[in-house]
Amino acid sequence: RMSRHAKKLRDHDINPCVAETDATTKCMNDNNYKKDMCTDYFLKYRNCREFWHGIMMQRRRNGVKPEMPSADERKKILESMG
Repeated sequence: RMSRHAKKLRDHDINPCVAETDATTKCMNDNNYKKDMCTDYFLKYRNCREFWHGIMMQRRRNGVKPEMPSADERKKILESMG
């Protein structure tokens, strides 16, 4: 059984970086946990977190709820950016 916290981390509406998390984990597993082999994955994950954290903070300042856009809404935001 997954804990409530683990379920939240897997929820695409709550965690915008599930794909990046999974790719990083897979890279680490495939490369015997040699972090230097997965630098690009760590960078993509960090960029994802920083980007969506910025969006979330902006929405919080503007009083927009929910603070984290849903998975569908995030897709539209990314599409609008090209």
